Amino acid sequence: MGIVKIDDGLHAEARRASTVMCRSINAQAEFWMTIGMLAEANPTLTFNEIVQRQYESARRQAVAA
Repeated sequence: MGIVKIDDGLHAEARRASTVMCRSINAQAEFWMTIGMLAEANPTLTFNEIVQRQYESARRQAVAA
């Protein structure tokens, strides 16, 4: 865990998005970073495909636990 310095405007956007998505601001920033990282690693996938893969991965982990 660490501290990441971000632009005030981006911080405000993350705060607004976190309210809409019912996430903490940290969870919203983590979501955006994860999706961005996966999008760069998989440039042919759409946003919906990335989210679906993440959902399926989380479901498999929950079943295995």
